[in-house]
Amino acid sequence: MAIVTIAILNVKEGKMEEAKEALKKVVPAVKESEPGTLEYKPHTVKHNPNSIIFFEVYKDQDAANAHTANLGKNMAEFGLLLDRGMVLMTIVNDKLVSVRNLEEII
Repeated sequence: MAIVTIAILNVKEGKMEEAKEALKKVVPAVKESEPGTLEYKPHTVKHNPNSIIFFEVYKDQDAANAHTANLGKNMAEFGLLLDRGMVLMTIVNDKLVSVRNLEEII
């Protein structure tokens, strides 16, 4: 049962270039330390220059839980560049199962 997550995060004003550089470390770290993470792709948003959208696919719930457990370690530098809050959508078996607006990101 693959789990798809779409996360929308907001980067602090003027910090997008630093965020992109930090992601060059984050993405390989996630791929190396989380074998159940099948896809982990951040995207910038043309019409919202302070947003990054992550497209994530996990093999199963255990893999998604492992990613969550590693967030503090893998996202430490990147997390400092973010504004509070994020939108998180989760899709399981092609069905949207949750949409959450979270105040804390890491």
